[in-house]
Amino acid sequence: MSNPSLAKKQLALLVACQALLYVNNVTLISVNALTGLLLSPNPLLATVPITTYIIGSSLTTLPASFAMARWGRRAGFMFGSLMGLAGTLMAASAMFVHSFVLLCAGTFVIGLYNAFAQYLRFAAVDVADAYDKSIKERAISWVLAGGLAGGIVGPEMSKLTREALPITFAGTYVGLAVVAAVACLIASRLRIPQVSHADAGPTRPLKEIATQPAFIVAVLVGAVSYGAMNLLMTATPLAMKVCGFGYPDSADVIKWHVVAMFAPGFVTGSLIRRFGMLQIMVTGCLLMFGTMAIAHAGVTYWHFWGALVLLGIGWNFMFVGATTLLTTTYSAGEKAKVQGVNDLTIWTTMITSSASSGALISSTGWTDLNLYALPAVAAALAAILWLKARRVPAAATA
Repeated sequence: MSNPSLAKKQLALLVACQALLYVNNVTLISVNALTGLLLSPNPLLATVPITTYIIGSSLTTLPASFAMARWGRRAGFMFGSLMGLAGTLMAASAMFVHSFVLLCAGTFVIGLYNAFAQYLRFAAVDVADAYDKSIKERAISWVLAGGLAGGIVGPEMSKLTREALPITFAGTYVGLAVVAAVACLIASRLRIPQVSHADAGPTRPLKEIATQPAFIVAVLVGAVSYGAMNLLMTATPLAMKVCGFGYPDSADVIKWHVVAMFAPGFVTGSLIRRFGMLQIMVTGCLLMFGTMAIAHAGVTYWHFWGALVLLGIGWNFMFVGATTLLTTTYSAGEKAKVQGVNDLTIWTTMITSSASSGALISSTGWTDLNLYALPAVAAALAAILWLKARRVPAAATA
């Protein structure tokens, strides 16, 4: 049933949900390492609240996919946002009682919100399949572009709310609770058809799906894009603090980084249609290399700013390309397990990058920290070129 008008309305709701998700995420990235530093018994543990957030996302991402396959996208996104509401209130309470353990528990629960909401990009594909198949590639990038609001609103929100209550940053977490509540209300308006088991058709074993070259490259590039980005973004507020910059400076750098992550989403889908997924992913890898070169060159404000902006654009090209490529590897009946395994791989990678970020920034410093992402991005680039090489002979003999 083609219904472009309904497709646009549903995509607008998904964009709004994505925007609120990243107001939450960006604000957390801006403050969690700093609140961790305030409450933790050891400075090396400052990024643990970010890590528990990612662990919560990682452990929930596969169950979230299967839950939405059974009960629908709307129910899943509503449940996830309610977990965001509960977790942010726990984190706010932790600031009042000065409890590092409660802060980590709160960020873990917020991770459940993130796990469900990460499927917003796949919900965009569901909308396109149901109402307007011609916008599939652009639907993914449009929904991801909703995160642009996070880059603009998140850091400003953290500045305005960090001293709003008598305890520093408690007001920030209360503000995020309001954001999660609004996200739940918007999600309640979603109307995305579910594919019944009878209509889904035959399914293949996961092992068979996972041996496809396109699946391997899509999962690898998606994981590397998020892992490398998370390693450097998580460390940025701490690195800038060590280098003598104040909180407003680091918040501004994070803001422009997130703008760079999502602003290309307005054109990435069109670029993929014109140049192909693989070429856009290659460009993303090259931009990641540019990030490392700038970050390794110095520690002025503009070095941080330039590195994080390139990092954001590189992530967008790699991640949107990888997500689009992944959607070519499964049928309707296979999407829950394939999407779940993909996101589980991404979030497991992020656990490693966030857990090591604080220790690496303390032991090696900012400039050398960036070099740790180099082998992973090089491996992703090699994998993309390998898939390109496989597809050229196939196209020539077709």
